[in-house]
Amino acid sequence: MIYLDNSATTRPHPQVVETMKRAMESYYGNPSSLHQKGVEAETVLKQAREVAAKYLGCKAGEIIFTSGGTESNNTAIKGVAFQYQNRGKHIITTQVEHPAVYDVCKQLESLGFSTTYVPVDRDGRVSLEDVKKAMRPDTILVSVMHVNNELGTIQPVEEIGQWLKQFPKVLFHVDAVQAIGKVPLRLKDSGIDLLSVSAHKFYGPRGVGILYKREGLIIHPLMMGGGQEGGVRSGTENLPAIAGLAKAIRLLEEMGSGEGNRLQEMLRQLREGISSIEGCIINTPEIGAAPHIMNISVPGVKAEVLLHALEERGFLVSTKSACSSKANEPSRVLTSVGIERDCALSSLRISLGRENTMEDINQFLVALKACVSSLRTQMKSKSVTR
Repeated sequence: MIYLDNSATTRPHPQVVETMKRAMESYYGNPSSLHQKGVEAETVLKQAREVAAKYLGCKAGEIIFTSGGTESNNTAIKGVAFQYQNRGKHIITTQVEHPAVYDVCKQLESLGFSTTYVPVDRDGRVSLEDVKKAMRPDTILVSVMHVNNELGTIQPVEEIGQWLKQFPKVLFHVDAVQAIGKVPLRLKDSGIDLLSVSAHKFYGPRGVGILYKREGLIIHPLMMGGGQEGGVRSGTENLPAIAGLAKAIRLLEEMGSGEGNRLQEMLRQLREGISSIEGCIINTPEIGAAPHIMNISVPGVKAEVLLHALEERGFLVSTKSACSSKANEPSRVLTSVGIERDCALSSLRISLGRENTMEDINQFLVALKACVSSLRTQMKSKSVTR
């Protein structure tokens, strides 16, 4: 099987698995314990925090370990909302956010908060001007993702963050789950107060992530208990997973920018090949998109049918976000950019990763062409029969 669903999750790197195994076997003490095993575990935790901080370009004390992107997003948005609701109850986000942001805002609306969902253009990109228009005296938070998980569109977060600096009481949160290791971001230059990261998107383990919280910023904790992670996220730290996350970050550093260039070249080949297949429409913008995500539609063919046809030929892809792919509704992201319902219902997401090669892409294009041709022929014969 050739795996082309890396935006849903990546296969943990063998060295990450080995690091986690070693941590489970040797560093099983509670980092909060005062004895030798506790001190050893605390040392591993401290080292992992320093690795993450160095990679993100922040201080170690600004790193909070969480269970992943969803928890990081919830902690950031609800933490700000509950802490600063005396200032105001208005939140600005976009129409194309991941459910871990979009649904959190919907939940807060039921608690008396209000949200402005800023529209996007045909490429799925929000404009700074629309963010400006959405700003109100009672705005306390702006939350904009860095890379869209379905289209791959890169949002102008640096531009938005720079503009927001003139509003010191309006906090800026960025969901960077799909960006880490693919699209660079200068954290400190972007006016970002809170940033969400998930390890399993870059060959680390599931169940662990990071919330960057700017030094000095106070947010309302969602989990109370022993006061771990600076009191923001109580609970005994998942040391093996955190060690695995740190190892995954080290591997990203070792690969440098070369991997991004390699993915970009494969994506270019993929775009060129899909463009030549009759009946295929590319939804991902050609300019200003991440190097690993390609969203396509095949009008007249159900996405799930095409997905399984490709699977029979040895290729694994996905329909919209993996978190909502079982819902029989068109993608909210695709309809937000103006794609018609039938077209949105026929969309697939192809997402590349470290283990993919140019040969994989060439083989996939052959399979896609054959599947599309076969399914469209079947659809035509059914319509004639009727």
